[in-house]
Amino acid sequence: MAKQPMLKFVSIERDMPEKRAADQRNEDFLEIYAPFIKAKAEEQASRCSQCGVPYCQSHCPLHNNIPDWLNMTATGRLEEAYEISQATNTFPEICGRICPQDRLCEGGCVIENSGHGTVTIGAVEKYITDTAWDKGWVKPIKPLTERSESVGIIGAGAGGLAAADMLRRAGVQVTVYDRYDRAGGLLTYGIPGFKLEKDVVMKRNAQLSDGGVTLKLNCNVGEDISFEDIRAAHDAVIIATGVYKSRDLGGPGAGAQGIVKALDYLTASNRLNFGDTVPEYDSGELNAEGKKVVVIGGGDTAMDCVRTAIRQGAESVKCLYRRDRANMPGSQRETQNAEEEGVVFEWLAAPKGFTGDAVNGVMVQRMRLGQPDASGRQSPEVIEGADYVEEADLVIKALGFDPEDLPTLWNQPDLPVTRWGTIKAEFTTGATDLDGVYAVGDIVRGASLVVWAIRDGRDCAEAILKKFNAAKAVAAE
Repeated sequence: MAKQPMLKFVSIERDMPEKRAADQRNEDFLEIYAPFIKAKAEEQASRCSQCGVPYCQSHCPLHNNIPDWLNMTATGRLEEAYEISQATNTFPEICGRICPQDRLCEGGCVIENSGHGTVTIGAVEKYITDTAWDKGWVKPIKPLTERSESVGIIGAGAGGLAAADMLRRAGVQVTVYDRYDRAGGLLTYGIPGFKLEKDVVMKRNAQLSDGGVTLKLNCNVGEDISFEDIRAAHDAVIIATGVYKSRDLGGPGAGAQGIVKALDYLTASNRLNFGDTVPEYDSGELNAEGKKVVVIGGGDTAMDCVRTAIRQGAESVKCLYRRDRANMPGSQRETQNAEEEGVVFEWLAAPKGFTGDAVNGVMVQRMRLGQPDASGRQSPEVIEGADYVEEADLVIKALGFDPEDLPTLWNQPDLPVTRWGTIKAEFTTGATDLDGVYAVGDIVRGASLVVWAIRDGRDCAEAILKKFNAAKAVAAE
């Protein structure tokens, strides 16, 4: 497989003459390509049937007014389209890029269901907001009045930042605490730049910071600051930590060198593209170049890993998944993209162990689908005598994520959690049983979609504002 160049959106090489020349060629290309992008967006938007029952809207967790902003785009009223789009979505340019539209809005498109191919809603949404940034239609955060209430948000991912945006626009004093050195959570470090360019995320971070949101980065709650101190400093606290504990694999050889976690691998790649020094990449530990790579898992994180490995110049990339294609949890669109880029999928294949002190193979057992499990999906069953060894120099575990043990990490035994370790909270407001403490996103739902985290953050912010306003009304009586 031919080596693919690394994709860089920010680079320490930017001042090199050849890099500047390449940037200029890219800008020239985009300028030439812009009219085509505009024409395609308007063409796709005009395909919307404006049906009486907009299934696209009901299939969107944010209930975005998709038919109206498609109509505005089709008629050239882009600024109005943007205003409608951002009214219900804090980060439309991000959702336009990474939402699994094939499972959400586009999957509910009436035209798609009638067999004529869906309106490319995600691509139009991306185009609208990218144009809004270019034209200066994205307004800075300027509250009409400042409020005295303060909210602390633990976690600078999509849910936490969506809540921060809404609260700050209402004049609330907002501080966001995050363990990483850049805000954005998985938007920054978990999703590859070829799917979500990091300057897109950094622009939103800068907008929040410029608008008065205080970002306390490199701040690990439970170590650098206690949860009790955060509660004491604010009128309300939102827990938006996400789920970062990687699920593991057992079996012989599971501790061999060269078997790595998906998030470690993706974070290293994203840090490299920020221009950071990444020793684990330089040493080859988290670098797929020239290697036979095997990724284990069938979700969107697995797809991110296989496509990143291709771009790093892997010799070969294979993905093992214990069910078949129809039952994989990841986006079918992402799977198709990976196949087109050269990834080989081994369906109905599960690891049972690994060979080599430094891994050189995955012991694979062939599977078949049996009776449905508790979730309704068919359970994979081992086919006896069908084992084989898949060669591998680098094995990436992409098996999903579980919540960290927050009550223990934060010394908060009263923090209510479910038997899965997620925080117990009302889905409509994010309120927990602890007074003034809320929770949103994956730490409540389990590993889920960015768009659901945005929805949770917005709903929680609205609930907090209602509570603040009610308290003010009582105080004024």
